[in-house]
Amino acid sequence: MNSRRTLLLAFALVALTTPWAQAQTAEYPAITHAPPDARIRAMVDAVSADDLRAIDTRLVGFGTRNDFSEQLNSPTRGVFAARDWLRAQFEAIAQGTDGRMTVALDDYVQPKTSRTPRAVAESSVIATLKGDDPTAATYVISGHYDDCHGDCTRGDGDAPGADDNGSGSAAVLEAAKVMATSHFRGTIIFAIFDGEELGLWGSEHFAAALQTQGVRVAANLNNDIIGASVDDRGRPDPYEVRLFSQSLPETAKVAAVNALGSENDSPSRELARFVAEASEPYTAPMKVEQIFRADRFLRGGDQESFQAHGFPAVRFVEAHETFIHQHHDVRVVNGVQQGDLLQYLDFDYLARVTRMNVAALAALALGPEAPSQPQMLTRALGNTTTLRWQPATAAASYEIVWRATDAPNWQYAKDVGNVTQATIDASKDDYIFGVRTVDTQGHRSPAAYPLPVRQ
Repeated sequence: MNSRRTLLLAFALVALTTPWAQAQTAEYPAITHAPPDARIRAMVDAVSADDLRAIDTRLVGFGTRNDFSEQLNSPTRGVFAARDWLRAQFEAIAQGTDGRMTVALDDYVQPKTSRTPRAVAESSVIATLKGDDPTAATYVISGHYDDCHGDCTRGDGDAPGADDNGSGSAAVLEAAKVMATSHFRGTIIFAIFDGEELGLWGSEHFAAALQTQGVRVAANLNNDIIGASVDDRGRPDPYEVRLFSQSLPETAKVAAVNALGSENDSPSRELARFVAEASEPYTAPMKVEQIFRADRFLRGGDQESFQAHGFPAVRFVEAHETFIHQHHDVRVVNGVQQGDLLQYLDFDYLARVTRMNVAALAALALGPEAPSQPQMLTRALGNTTTLRWQPATAAASYEIVWRATDAPNWQYAKDVGNVTQATIDASKDDYIFGVRTVDTQGHRSPAAYPLPVRQ
């Protein structure tokens, strides 16, 4: 028996030293990330927890930002008083941009619906920072400033909205403050929407207009309820944020998705992967928990408006929520405080989430765009994979990335040079593939998922 074991071991050692065995056990090149960028680091480091606290405190000070408080006609109370203050803050920031930032209101009247008592005026605050390359894409960071207490259709009463969504509004305004003096290849829109609580009204109106105007929106980073690090059971989670991303559009054909295995590679999913990869090196120990669904159950967010109009979009949400601090009147019930109050926010945590937004948004707007029309050639059987694509502006080279079919994130990458077609020694049957652009400074684009073609 011992001699047999010795013989088997000898055969195994010989086998492992053969070229075939070495090829089978060799690892693919691990994915690499963009090198640190001093410009991004400076913007991230400029985010201030104290400034975020001051912004959110000011928004709460308007008493209510309920949609139906728009008729109060008060400079100190109501949704439009808050709007006017936000617009003034953006205009002050714009003064330091040599005319590159403009500020406007996106106004319209939302007709009465089955859920609302009357028509209501909507007014979102939009600050646009023009990029240096007029051919580059546009990137949107957003939150909503309207809020809701026990009744989202009632304009009276107090609705502080500290977390939902004073926190997201503060993040967008703070991002504008730390980014506006920098130059970017792409255009950045800092949007704080009205009308989210009753139907994503403001974002739907704005996203539809962008689509009609032919604006090429490459990403929407939406922020909604991002300010609390402890939930109603006392669980602290100060170094994690959830990032929701939708799967394929509703128009996707199920049979084709099943055949391709593409259910986890929508443009929004690729954006989510990019956000995690681009932000975490600048914001450690903060981590992104990717949630592969459009949003939480029974809730929604403004990112859905962008997705509905064909734009990649994701939503940041704190790791754990306390629901009695959302959409509840300010009151004490059985000894338990309800209401969306400032005392439940962690502004150091909000600063960390804001830094993640700034890092990802800067990487997007500074870097190259993904290749267009990526394709996987499937005209022949084989254990290699050939991709081709249309060139992207600002490209110095391209990387093919791939991962196991059951892996959530890209695992391997190979720089194939400044070409528009390349072959990888990995089977198209066994892996998910993508291609991304690399510029002269090492910035990467989000990956683009290739469709198979028999050509």
